[in-house]
Amino acid sequence: MQHTPEPQEDLARAPDEGGRAGARVRPWERLRTLGPAARGALIILVATFIAALLAFREPIAEWLWPDTRIQQLRDAGRAALAKGRLTATDGRGARELYEAALALDPDRVELRRDLARVGDAALMQARRALEAHRFADAHRSLALARELGVPRARVQQVADELRVREAAVAGIDEMLREAAQARADGRLDGGDDSALELYRRVLGLEPGNTIALEGREDTLADLMQHARMALDEQRLGDAARLIERVRGVDDGHADLPPAIADLEGRLDRHRARARTALGRQRLERALREFDAVLAVRPHDPAALAGRTEVATAYARRSERLAADFQFKPAEAALQRAAEIAPDADAVAAATARLQGARESRKRLRERAPGPQERERVGALLRAAAQAEAAGDLISPPGDSAYDRLRAAREIAPNDPRVHDATARLVPSARTCFENELRENRLARARQCLDAWRALEGDSASVDSAQRRLAARWVAYGHERLGAGEPQRAERALHAARELDPQPDGAQELQARLGALEATR
Repeated sequence: MQHTPEPQEDLARAPDEGGRAGARVRPWERLRTLGPAARGALIILVATFIAALLAFREPIAEWLWPDTRIQQLRDAGRAALAKGRLTATDGRGARELYEAALALDPDRVELRRDLARVGDAALMQARRALEAHRFADAHRSLALARELGVPRARVQQVADELRVREAAVAGIDEMLREAAQARADGRLDGGDDSALELYRRVLGLEPGNTIALEGREDTLADLMQHARMALDEQRLGDAARLIERVRGVDDGHADLPPAIADLEGRLDRHRARARTALGRQRLERALREFDAVLAVRPHDPAALAGRTEVATAYARRSERLAADFQFKPAEAALQRAAEIAPDADAVAAATARLQGARESRKRLRERAPGPQERERVGALLRAAAQAEAAGDLISPPGDSAYDRLRAAREIAPNDPRVHDATARLVPSARTCFENELRENRLARARQCLDAWRALEGDSASVDSAQRRLAARWVAYGHERLGAGEPQRAERALHAARELDPQPDGAQELQARLGALEATR
């Protein structure tokens, strides 16, 4: 019988059907059946997976095998501890490594023991630094020991030794001698070599040093004595600064309450005197009283408001003078108001009024008077001549020769008859001033001076007479003060300063008045 060979296709399948694995189609052989695009995508996917494994191998390892990572951190921590690198900002100190391990497993008791060993090592480092006089290093090591929970008693023992050693090096005895000498020399406060600063430094090193505590107390008592002297001399700003300095060091000092009460009482009296002076239009006195308060309490609302009221009073005075065409004194009053409170509404209003008065005066001079006005001017000039003949140069108010002539000048300032009358009255006004000054009738001398200035205008002779009158007021003030009349002396000083801001002898009179006020 002839044998017929089996087809090759069947022979190829026979091994599969017989279950022989070696003849199976391998997976990579199937890649041959994939198209180019599919093979490329598969290669990219595999490469990405391998890259991810490489990049995150440590986090994955820690997740899969956390004990391995903890052990690595502990080993690194022990190595750092052995090298004495207890802490480091780069995370490679023993403290940071052990804390990282503890973060992975907060319940591991041995990890907490590791940190405790770092604390013990920090305390040992502090002791070694102390022995070597490396005090800054000792302080840092002590701080680390405290942070790591080393028992307080152990840390405090080293800290006390450190403070004593620092004190010995710093020379406590020498600083105490310097402090005592500074106090004896009167250098109580205000510099590195002052008594108060030296005692402070000693107490920083030895808080219980009895000599330093007593020395500081004595120094504060000296400062309070200076404060009381300043109060008695009306130097309230100095007194307030000294009181605040003592309060900053020891707010329970026994001398503080009476000194503070004295200071506040004096400030209240300044406020009261300022209000009284303002009500009497004694503006410079009121201003000085308000400023005395502000020297101690720069933001005192009553004193700040009072300054504005003084400026307003000066501004209104300027308006009244401008209405009478007395422009120079009006300007002086307005300037004073602006110096005191430049932003006050009254200053702006007075400035506008002064300008308006100037324009009104100019219009009057440019306008020719009518028949009725000329007749009125004639009548006023005749009345002025009659008053002059009767000796009524400056009084009675409204009917005096000066007042009649002033009214005529306001109506017709360019009238030749007015010019003649003015020229005739100037010598009379000058004579009036000299007579009243010689007889020491200073208030009437001031009236004559005002009339003289209004008639002649600003001149060297009028300015000289004004300075002479101011000096006479000062002399009168000294006389009244010597006679036991301080109120009249103060009024005299005020009158002098209205004529001359700094007359001769005014400062001495002011000092005498201040000294008398301090004794009240």
